[in-house]
Amino acid sequence: MRNRPSDSRSSMGKPLQKNSLAANEAGAIPSLQRRASPWSGCTEPSGKSGSSLRISMSILCIVCLMAGCGDEQHATKSASSADAAPAKPALPEDVQDAAEALLGAETQVIIFGDLAKTGKQQFVAANVVPKTPTNNLPGTIVTRAVIAENQDGKWMELLRCDEYLKNSKGYLGQTPAKPVTGWRIQYEQDPVNGLQLYFTPVNLSGAEHALPIGVRWNPATKRYQSLDRSYEKFLMEASSLENARSTLR
Repeated sequence: MRNRPSDSRSSMGKPLQKNSLAANEAGAIPSLQRRASPWSGCTEPSGKSGSSLRISMSILCIVCLMAGCGDEQHATKSASSADAAPAKPALPEDVQDAAEALLGAETQVIIFGDLAKTGKQQFVAANVVPKTPTNNLPGTIVTRAVIAENQDGKWMELLRCDEYLKNSKGYLGQTPAKPVTGWRIQYEQDPVNGLQLYFTPVNLSGAEHALPIGVRWNPATKRYQSLDRSYEKFLMEASSLENARSTLR
């Protein structure tokens, strides 16, 4: 189945306010002389008050430049992060068509790709129970699920989960003897062993029947089989439900 602006504006604002105030107070001193600016018809302070004003203006320019650079760098970083986010691969149309052919129109493809690390494309699809006030169970709850593989251009079913867990050889080990109305399905992907699934039998009323049943691709038998409680050793299939809790293989 699913990464700031600097606070220099506030710290540098105080000396700026002080210098501006000093310049205004100096303008009220009777002995202050004003001279005409060669660039405009306005007058500007001379002497120390003029120097203070020029320093204040310089500080203000520096603050503005720093704020502008910070905003630009933040925007550039945000844009770079957005560009670096990997796009979710689009679901191929033939995968969705095959999933619906196996389970009907209300089918959701949970994961697809080289799931078993065999070089062949596979997918896991299920009839997912929608979340409602009567179904507030955590996780993904399904009534049916399949694993299928593309073999020479045709999608072939490898494993089915409905009232029981079974593959082409029979019922998987650890499968409950009584029919199951719903399953919590979880999965993880190992870079070496590939996909490992966990099917937990549940009642849609909320009660769980048993511990999770681990299922993984067995490269020796070339099919998906269940695992023992240590999730390390594969279990044999059984031809009947009475023998579904098989010996180790």
